[in-house]
Amino acid sequence: VFAVTGLLRAATGFDIGLSTKCVVIPKEMDMCHKIGYSEMRLPNLMGHTSMAEVILKSTTWQHLAHTNCHPHVRTFLCSLFAPICLDTFIHPCRSMCVAVHASCAPVLACHGHPWPESLDCDRFPADEDMCLASLTKEYKYLHKVLPKPVCQTCPAVEEFFTHKRVLEVFCDSNFAVKVKLSKKKTVFGDQEYNIECQVEFITQGSLLPYETHSMIQQWLLINENCTQRMTLTHHPMVYLLVGNIEEGIILVNQVYRWQRRDSQLTLATQKWRYHKCL
Repeated sequence: VFAVTGLLRAATGFDIGLSTKCVVIPKEMDMCHKIGYSEMRLPNLMGHTSMAEVILKSTTWQHLAHTNCHPHVRTFLCSLFAPICLDTFIHPCRSMCVAVHASCAPVLACHGHPWPESLDCDRFPADEDMCLASLTKEYKYLHKVLPKPVCQTCPAVEEFFTHKRVLEVFCDSNFAVKVKLSKKKTVFGDQEYNIECQVEFITQGSLLPYETHSMIQQWLLINENCTQRMTLTHHPMVYLLVGNIEEGIILVNQVYRWQRRDSQLTLATQKWRYHKCL
């Protein structure tokens, strides 16, 4: 899938030398599992010399990789943190870095982090050198382009409403999805969110269930500050996310807290089957 051409240049300011070794990619780096190889070079292209350092420094990026902010984000990050064990180091091409930066820098900013200088795209080789290039345009056309979630202002979590008002909101929206959220702490002390797999669709427009489920997961990861507001405790909580897809962008406009004693949401979803929008 990835094109490789020419000869690789070493990372600026980092002499790779010949004192590298092949090691198994550790289980803690799950973003670099199932990417086509299982062993990496150490030191890596970020200049990390021990596995402990690699694991520590890559953790910040695992979350970004899970957002799928760009189709090549894992390839890009893993080629640097866990480079494939070949006779020479293969950098990502500058064009891949530029593409990943364009899609993922806004997600980092949404989480309060700038794009680091260590990943400045000018440090990577041009496409005519040996490097990992982006997928061809022909390949892209063979795959369905799905709407993308973006960093957005958090919609207020509504707890007081009538079923009639909810039906009006359904009429003005592309999708309404019921999700069950819970959170847990990772081994590194970070928050990790669990989106239960059974996602119930009240309405989904032209989207297929698995597509919407994936996009809702992405929205919750990208808009982590919104997810934090919805998961104040470690007890699972159920929400109804309602939104629109405009110009290829998925936006969540309304969030309803679905409580057991709440009959209005249940009533609205039952009536929706027969409801005629004005």
